[in-house]
Amino acid sequence: MRARLPVATGVQRLRRLQMNIIKGSARVLGDEVSTDIHCSSKYLPGKDTAFIATVAFDNVAPGFAKAFVKGDVIVAGENFGINSSREQAVHVMHRMGVAAIIAPSFGRQFYRNAINNGMPVIECDIGGIAAGDVMEIDLAGGRITVPAKTIVRAVPPLPAAVQAVLEAGGLIPFLQQHPDWNLGEKAA
Repeated sequence: MRARLPVATGVQRLRRLQMNIIKGSARVLGDEVSTDIHCSSKYLPGKDTAFIATVAFDNVAPGFAKAFVKGDVIVAGENFGINSSREQAVHVMHRMGVAAIIAPSFGRQFYRNAINNGMPVIECDIGGIAAGDVMEIDLAGGRITVPAKTIVRAVPPLPAAVQAVLEAGGLIPFLQQHPDWNLGEKAA
């Protein structure tokens, strides 16, 4: 018998709603940004996540990390996270305070690492979104808006299971909270 995810309480539903609506300023990066190069101790030997978070992406956008404000959203070009197999990249972005990442496409390993580590990643057209634009991301409703520019983008809502993993803070915390859950179940 498969275990079912528990029905959400009022507080859990409120937390879920807050998690599903992300508001932040856009911080723009270009195409083909490899997080292995820009968010990894591989190229900064002996440096820890805290240090790397202060210099992340400086080679492609000087001062990017220093100007980053907790809650901002990375808006990147094609293939963000390409060639990335290191979870450390997501840990660095968490340390920076990245609320979410939107891009037309992602490196597939990075995409899975991001979700598994509780980082919302959304594939969508980024045309018209500029650095500093205040944006709103509705993960459950599948919508990205930039109110000042009347930009509204419909995106496929994240599957319920992915939303549940993100709400838990990643795959490991999710599985710790729901040890009997399996892939055949749908998240509540």
